[in-house]
Amino acid sequence: MTAVKLPSDAEAAVATPEFEAAAIRQESRRGFLLAMPSYAYLVLFFAVPLVIVVVYSFATRNRFGGTDLSGWNLASYARLSEPIVRDILFRSLWLALLTTLICLVIAYPFAYYLATRTPVVRNLMLVFVMIPFWTNFLVRNYAWRVILGNDGPFTDVTEAIGLGERELLFSKTAVVLGLVYSFLPFMILPLYAAIERIDKRLLEASRDLYASGWQSFRKVLLPLSMPGVIAGSILVFVPSLGAYVTPDILGGSKTTLLGSYIVTQFLTARNWPFGAALSFVLMAVMLTTTVVYFRKGGRTL
Repeated sequence: MTAVKLPSDAEAAVATPEFEAAAIRQESRRGFLLAMPSYAYLVLFFAVPLVIVVVYSFATRNRFGGTDLSGWNLASYARLSEPIVRDILFRSLWLALLTTLICLVIAYPFAYYLATRTPVVRNLMLVFVMIPFWTNFLVRNYAWRVILGNDGPFTDVTEAIGLGERELLFSKTAVVLGLVYSFLPFMILPLYAAIERIDKRLLEASRDLYASGWQSFRKVLLPLSMPGVIAGSILVFVPSLGAYVTPDILGGSKTTLLGSYIVTQFLTARNWPFGAALSFVLMAVMLTTTVVYFRKGGRTL
């Protein structure tokens, strides 16, 4: 007769739900302690400044240009309905959307081509995509200012082909060119990562089922790469909406966007409550857009 081995006390404890719950709690505490530096950094450099901005948005600007924190009111938010603020907000939204769309149209075929190359060619092309990050963002924008200026290469080309002197500097076109150049890699990289993970046999199967190239793209490739489209759109739209350096250098006073207008309120007009209200509204728009994109993208993941 075979003897039955009874489990030891330690082995029995492992199988109990209480022991498993205790192990989960211990692991959670360990993870919380490991994440404490990150939490402290976020609270100190994100949450606290955000609270300060919100508090200042309800403050009052006195006649000496200072800020009175004792008289809270909604006067700064009431000014958001002024025509000049609405024009700047709509202009910023429109240029941010246009920049995102142009980046998507350029980046998608490039990312697909990149994902279908050999590893050697792919790595070399990825280096070319990353090269702009090797130079300062401010220097790159000033380079575009030289290119698009009166004495720049663009004017020389237009004069050589008989179009006369054409200056794009200090225009919406120049701002869009600068934004597309600056944020195009942020669209290419998520798209490449999403397309590269797609099983290429699915595309081959669609062609075997007599689907055209457009049908394969619309029914197979685009839905499977939608997480990359959403991530790239977020990474381009959000910084484009609040961009300050590029519109200020390439757009000048003719193309005032929301970021430049906020800086003017803080540094020139010395109206900190109104600048804080504009900043809070900008952050709210960005947060809402991000939440909507993530919720929509969650259905495709």
